[in-house]
Amino acid sequence: MRKNRRMITTSVFLFLVLSCLGGCSSSDGSHATSDAQTATAAANIAGTSGENAGASDSHRETITDVALPEESGTITYGNEAVSIDASNTADGYVMIRYQGASDMAKLQITIPDETVYTYTLLPDTDSAFPLSGGDGTYSIAVLEHAYDNMYAMAFSQEISVTLADEFRPFLCPNQYVWYTKESQTVQLGISLSDQSADDLDYVQNVYNYVIEHITYDKEAAANISANYIPDVDATLASGKGICFDYASLMTAMLRSQGIPTRLDVGYSGTAYHAWISVYLKESGWVSGIIEFDGKNWTLMDPTLAASNSSKEVKKYIGDGSNYTVKYVY
Repeated sequence: MRKNRRMITTSVFLFLVLSCLGGCSSSDGSHATSDAQTATAAANIAGTSGENAGASDSHRETITDVALPEESGTITYGNEAVSIDASNTADGYVMIRYQGASDMAKLQITIPDETVYTYTLLPDTDSAFPLSGGDGTYSIAVLEHAYDNMYAMAFSQEISVTLADEFRPFLCPNQYVWYTKESQTVQLGISLSDQSADDLDYVQNVYNYVIEHITYDKEAAANISANYIPDVDATLASGKGICFDYASLMTAMLRSQGIPTRLDVGYSGTAYHAWISVYLKESGWVSGIIEFDGKNWTLMDPTLAASNSSKEVKKYIGDGSNYTVKYVY
């Protein structure tokens, strides 16, 4: 139900996060690269496939029917400014749309352990947001910009969530990891999967591709917008990005092939940073993606693993030590 409008200040942590970060159905894509860029990316795959794929005649089962979020319309809340579709909470997400008159709106989702996740709502856009806190009660609040850093409550709602299983939030796209069947990122993942022997080999091939073809964008890291949202196809096309882009790109490629993947945000030492964790049947959750030598896993997030070992990069992302997760997307 709509609460009395009151003035509130957006979470200080929102600005800390964004300034430092320097079933499902089909949906239309919003990002695309040229055919030439796609051909170039596909041509590069052969040189980055893992050794396991070349040494074995077996192949993993490639997924071509990508799972995507949808608005089913069976459980809805809202008012003239806000639309919430909670029909598919069992699949780990909620769809939210802001269509009010304000120039900016924020979304706050409080998960069962009372951690508050803050997002920027794009106007007149249906966006999926993860329910990554497990089973329990989630509080959803949509805030409209009033003036300066002051926001007014537009709508709030509590929802009760029981996930179909623990992996659901980490198998579908969301605002920070957005892709569709037509995304070039998804098509690249399909090509890499076709050359992979199994899930483990596919993770290695994706990992190697990203760290060899994406370079760290120091300029973007130094001038990150408070409302920054990764664009996986734009990162793939430009060949550069910040830690958030690395993590989002790898997450999209792995989720689209049915591998549960968490986009983790938190601290690497004292630097705010983003990395990923994956679930493999052979190993369970492997935190902080990793380098695998055939026997052992070594903590290695994709930003640090790329050719970015200079002091210039480390001053933005830390040195990879003392990983502490604050948020999971």
